[in-house]
Amino acid sequence: MFSQQDLVQVARQTMPFGKYNGRILIDLPEAYLLWFAKEGWPSGNLGQWLQLALEIKINGLEKLVDPLRNPTEKKTDEPKVRIRFDN
Repeated sequence: MFSQQDLVQVARQTMPFGKYNGRILIDLPEAYLLWFAKEGWPSGNLGQWLQLALEIKINGLEKLVDPLRNPTEKKTDEPKVRIRFDN
């Protein structure tokens, strides 16, 4: 069973090795996560977090993880310009 802290880790932890080294776990491509599902998950917490990331992606729930990201981390789809209307 996954805990709340596992969700935070999926939103903040980076991939420590491989083709997507340095990418946040929830931002890994689904195909890459499916490859791990086929070939075998890494041991320990990383394997559990990758499994959780895959479940989130399969069910289309990525947006639910966005509020858990690091506050200083910018999302990749964030607009470059913000328009503000003053009263």
